[in-house]
Amino acid sequence: MRQWWVSSLLVVAAAAVAASAAALPGIPNPKVDAEAPEIGRYGGTLVDAQSSEPRTFNPVIYTDTGTGGILAPIFDGLVETNYLTGEIEPALAESWTVSADRRTWTFTLREGVQWSDGRPLGIDDVLFSLQAIFTDGVQSTTRDLLTFDGKPLRWRRVDDRRIALTTEEPQGLFLRFASGVVIIPRHRLGAALARGGRAFNTAWSLNTPPAEIVGTGPFIMESYVAGQRVTYRRNPRFWRVDRAGNRLPYLERYVVQFVANLDAERLKFLSREIDLYSARPREYAELKRGEAAGNYTVYDGPETFSMEYLVFNQNPRGLRPPKLAWFQDVRFRRAISHAIDRDAIVRQVYAGRATPAWSPVSVGDRRYHNPNVTRYPFDLARAEALLREAGFRRQGTVMRDAAGNPVEFEMATVAQNPDWQAIGNLVRQDLARLGIRAILTPEAFASLVTKLDNTFRWDAIIIGLTGDLEPGTARTYWMSSGALHDWNPRQTRPATAWEAEIDDIFERVAREFDPGRRRALYFRWQQIVSEQAPVLFFTNPKTQPAVRNTLGNTRLGLQGATGRLHSRYYRR
Repeated sequence: MRQWWVSSLLVVAAAAVAASAAALPGIPNPKVDAEAPEIGRYGGTLVDAQSSEPRTFNPVIYTDTGTGGILAPIFDGLVETNYLTGEIEPALAESWTVSADRRTWTFTLREGVQWSDGRPLGIDDVLFSLQAIFTDGVQSTTRDLLTFDGKPLRWRRVDDRRIALTTEEPQGLFLRFASGVVIIPRHRLGAALARGGRAFNTAWSLNTPPAEIVGTGPFIMESYVAGQRVTYRRNPRFWRVDRAGNRLPYLERYVVQFVANLDAERLKFLSREIDLYSARPREYAELKRGEAAGNYTVYDGPETFSMEYLVFNQNPRGLRPPKLAWFQDVRFRRAISHAIDRDAIVRQVYAGRATPAWSPVSVGDRRYHNPNVTRYPFDLARAEALLREAGFRRQGTVMRDAAGNPVEFEMATVAQNPDWQAIGNLVRQDLARLGIRAILTPEAFASLVTKLDNTFRWDAIIIGLTGDLEPGTARTYWMSSGALHDWNPRQTRPATAWEAEIDDIFERVAREFDPGRRRALYFRWQQIVSEQAPVLFFTNPKTQPAVRNTLGNTRLGLQGATGRLHSRYYRR
């Protein structure tokens, strides 16, 4: 499990690793890739696939994992998370210190790093990146991570290589939050930000020529063809090396193909068109049998930390009575939770390779998962009793509210995800037994994200959210002011007392350095969420990544991750 805490008033995190390598020309202290077990060889093209396309090429404003996956090979942050241990490690910053009062963190930038266009990375780029996050009108969810008790992070330049970041109160999770800050080039985006937040939001759109998108990551975007693929080429200026001192990455090219759905992605993997596949639980046994013939290995990975759930719209800006009144009634939400047969989802959708979920923290997070939250076992009689308490009555085969309105709503989900559609059909069928009509409407992922983030015009959505070992990093989702607070985002003040309590918990969690005390706060938060049921969780599925045996440096890590792109290589 990853953890970190302060054991003294002064902490120094150096870029030390259990290996050493010769300095690169111009980079006296390159980061050594100590996670990879093998020294690779250069050349080759790795082909991957995903079912959602990017919505922007601007790393400051994206909110979805599809866009994040496309941008990840191009950009870096000051610090990063080790995919094996979960520990926070140096990245573009080679080291950091924290002041005696634990409020100011000073980062030292790695010397000699260049942008992919050859310009030097400087402390002004870091200052600019923070300025972009906090500029009015810029649609950045990172702002939520770096705002504490309503007070934004402050920063100042110390010298040409150091920047000091200061919070009003000590923040025990500060490094976790800092890992979400992507460093962007001032010389490329400065003019757009100077024109204001709206202009910046449109900078580096999908129409931007790839040559204009400049980063410090292992790859450079070479081409983007909507509906088909993104192609990258190796960044010869990348600032990492292997344990022998060879500059990374090993691969010459990297390609991400866009596929219609997960079924299409699976077929591409089986036909050897792609090299990696995040297999679904129900595919595990079949894929295991085909390992030798397909020249791949499928791993029995741990549970994902991500959550998949049904959420009802409680936002008055997007929904009107009577649905708004239904969804805001906790008895209605609890009733619907009782009408979800999670055991059937485990059996029919995930072939037994999942665990029913009652908490926003996965059972895979052994440190922070609360096993004693309120549960809602499948019980249609109990569901109907709760609905009667809330004024609903069944008339014949139709459930109606107190005013006689039939209870029906649209339940959208991602068209590219057949598992979520299968879950939706199971939920729809069981709700029909209560006299509730749920209309399942698969939509493109980008369309759903637009509804969640901008229009707010939706009834209910089945969707997922990427998880983390440290739940406090999800503050932009759980705090009432957060941009990703699905059911009622960006509240000026909490709409309910229980949301106010969660806000307080997440502020206290952020300040807390002791993992034990954080654990107690997380347990209370999970209990509130289970009692109030703003989102109804389905399961915690297992991971079963499949990797072509021709790829080197495969090593199973957290959430089924099997390696870092910059250290992948082709065996011959």
